[in-house]
Amino acid sequence: MRPTGVVRVTKLGLVLAAAAICTVSGRFAPAVAQEAPAAPATCDKAEFESAVDQAAESLRDLNNKNRPAFQAKLRQLKEKRAWNDNQFLKEAEPFVKDEKITVYDSKTSELLASIASMGQEGANAPEPNCTVLGELRGLMQVLIGTQTDKWSYMFEKLDTELAK
Repeated sequence: MRPTGVVRVTKLGLVLAAAAICTVSGRFAPAVAQEAPAAPATCDKAEFESAVDQAAESLRDLNNKNRPAFQAKLRQLKEKRAWNDNQFLKEAEPFVKDEKITVYDSKTSELLASIASMGQEGANAPEPNCTVLGELRGLMQVLIGTQTDKWSYMFEKLDTELAK
């Protein structure tokens, strides 16, 4: 049987991978060193699991909010340009895959690896380290900010093209 914290970290990893693949968006702004939330004086293993669950929920909400609108705008561009399905696949690629999006995806992968490591460390530690919990929450904020910026970049790029 796997420890619960490991399963939840894996669930976050799947959500983040889906976000990186399905919600390609955002303008590159290197993750600004955000101040991590203050570490609580005392913490327990369940708080590590809860922190990971909250981040996964926030990313799901972000993707569920943006994906339909982005797809609708892509369809508008397809109609405006009268692309057939094959043209659409080729012509739409720059809106979901470019150098900046690759940077966002790389940053997301780095953050995910750190979050997975810290979440597992916290869930498996004999005594929870509240400082690590604060750092974990800070990384999750940076991750959500990175994905938000990515969506903004993709929408801006698509809106610019629709306006032509």
